[in-house]
Formats: sequence, structure tokens, C-alpha cells
Amino acid sequence: MRPSPASLVHEFHLAFGLDARTVPSEVSPELAAHRGELLAEEAAEAAEVSVTGPLDRLAHELADVVYVAYGTALVHGIDLDAVIAEIHRANMTKIAPDGTVARRPDGKVLKGEHYRAPDIAAILRSQGWTSSEVQG
Repeated sequence: MRPSPASLVHEFHLAFGLDARTVPSEVSPELAAHRGELLAEEAAEAAEVSVTGPLDRLAHELADVVYVAYGTALVHGIDLDAVIAEIHRANMTKIAPDGTVARRPDGKVLKGEHYRAPDIAAILRSQGWTSSEVQG
């Protein structure tokens, strides 16, 4: 069995002395800005390579995006796997009871009348988040 992305990134953060929280929490504005810059940098590289190729570089850049996203979640103490599972649950409600799926002309799947939004705040609360802020 392969290790999960979350466990690999956790190992990296521990090995290099980077932040690794276990309970969802806000971080300093400086750290938040740094993580945002890392995410933007990786996303831009992936977007560029998705057009120009080659495929092995695209795979690398996509993995970097995921790696940095998991690292950012870890810095904030977020169990990203649980959040992704909740997003998936919500996304699956985009399928109508008759099995039809509404799409934009470019193929993007749209939210239909049966869509049930994810409750990310509930997921974070289950992980120990106690903020009184309303999050979606």
C-alpha cells in the first residue's frame, strides 16, 4: 500500500522543521501569505505546462500543486483528506435522481437543484476547530 499524500507531506514538514499543526487554526499573516505565494506559483506552473507539455512535466507540476496544498493544510492543522471527502460528497449530489448531469458548453459539471453544498465548517469542527467565524 502506498503512503497517502498527507502522510508524505507530514514526513517532509517534520524532517525540515516546518509547521505541522494537528488542530485547525489560523496562522500568522506572514505565514499565510507565504503559503499563498507557494500555491500560486505551483498553480501557475501547472497551468502553463498543461498547455505546453510535455506530459511528464505536467504530471510533476500537478503533483507539486497537490504537495503544496497538503502542506498548506498541514500548516493550518486541516485534515485535507476529510475536506476532500466532503467536497466529493457534495459534488456527487450534482447528479440528478434520473442520472442526468447538467453541463456548461465546455463540459464543466454544473450544480443542479439536487446539489447539497459541502459543510466544511462541520468537518473542521470535527477536527477540533473552535472558531466562531462562519466558514463555508
